[in-house]
Amino acid sequence: QVQLVESGGGLVQAGESLRLSCAASGSILSINAMGWYRQAPGNQRELVARTISGGSTKYADSVKGRFTISRDNAKKTVYLQMNSLNSEDTAVYYCNVNALVLGAAWGDYWGQGTQVTVSS
Repeated sequence: QVQLVESGGGLVQAGESLRLSCAASGSILSINAMGWYRQAPGNQRELVARTISGGSTKYADSVKGRFTISRDNAKKTVYLQMNSLNSEDTAVYYCNVNALVLGAAWGDYWGQGTQVTVSS
């Protein structure tokens, strides 16, 4: 149905930046929302940033002013520019896509996750 390929995670020092990418492929007819979630050890998965049709965006309070979400509809790709990273940003980041696919209704699809580790 839908495959999500994430990239861009890694190990950085506090204050540095990373850019995550998530490319969707498969029998996709349309994409509504695309976003990023993260889960740190011992914590629940939380919304980091999300964008929907029309360009509306939503950010977690902890990342406002530091992270920027964007999307390339032609490439079916969503990006997360992460600046001024700190240790609290350390987590596994998951891409999420709400899409309409052939033979199915609208549904949510998840990437396998990419590790972001920020050291100080």
